Amino acid sequence: MELKIGVIGCGAIGKEHIKRLQYKLQGCTVVAVSDVMEAGAQAAAELAGGVKYYTDIPSIVNDPEVDALVVCSPGFAHKEAVLAAIAAGKPVFTEKPLATTAADCKDIVDAEMASGRHLVQVGFMRRYDRGYNQVKAILDSGDFGQPLILKCTHRNPEVGTNYDTPMAVHDTAIHEIDVLHWLINDEYVSAQVLMPRTTKYSHPALRDPQIMVLKTKSGVIIDLEVFVNCKFGYDINCEVICEEGVVHMPAPSFPSVRKNGYYSTPIEQSWINRFIDSYDVELQNWVDCAKRGVVEGPTAWDGYVAAVTADALVKSQTTGAEEPILTGDIPAFYLN
Repeated sequence: MELKIGVIGCGAIGKEHIKRLQYKLQGCTVVAVSDVMEAGAQAAAELAGGVKYYTDIPSIVNDPEVDALVVCSPGFAHKEAVLAAIAAGKPVFTEKPLATTAADCKDIVDAEMASGRHLVQVGFMRRYDRGYNQVKAILDSGDFGQPLILKCTHRNPEVGTNYDTPMAVHDTAIHEIDVLHWLINDEYVSAQVLMPRTTKYSHPALRDPQIMVLKTKSGVIIDLEVFVNCKFGYDINCEVICEEGVVHMPAPSFPSVRKNGYYSTPIEQSWINRFIDSYDVELQNWVDCAKRGVVEGPTAWDGYVAAVTADALVKSQTTGAEEPILTGDIPAFYLN
């Protein structure tokens, strides 16, 4: 049985997912697309092989041919689409963020629990990255004892002048916010942002780099460096210091070369190339799970936790203080 999918939002990531779902993954087919811009919807429909297209959310959600939804619209439009999918009883995969405010994320959590069905998955693709999964397998084995400290970096070569200080959280660190507490099976209790000297390659609206410190319920301290104008490459690192050893996530492999008196190894320049395989694994898993009526990936609750944590970090960007992260206990619904 093929899962018949409707894609909402036909921008860059929407088109990438349409191609992935229609021509690369197994057990699914795109049968409809939707975008508020009719020209974009029509172009995406042609990209998918001439499928139906809509310009509003209710029409595609309630199309009887559509079994499940993939939401790729801007973040501010996610809540409407996800709530509509829940009301229709259809599985929905939404790109991050789940919604743009913690309150809106909580509304989605409440609606999903009221439906009595697990329907929502959030697109935090790093949980599907091979490197993070290798580290998690080692930590879960117990051979290294309990994790004590995490040292992580999220570095970009450069960003545009439209990128401001809060975006270091909402657009960049949000990936670590989700993947790191999953990696060590722990929950956050506080967040703090420290501002070092700003690089000359930044601009007045952006403090760069930033050091983000997260503390967990068990006492683990996470030190995350976000440096979005590092100039040398897209550099993602994660090191876990444990009671009985240290685990360092492998970097993508490049050949080492000897030339002109230097021994060197290239550094990835593009986030697309770094995590392209993760998107494939993530969406294939979602397709397989949607057909079985289950959610194995990041849930609506994970989306809510990420939003609350992000709010605390953004507040600390201004106050410099250690800010509490108050999500409450995970509902039993999301423990099943």
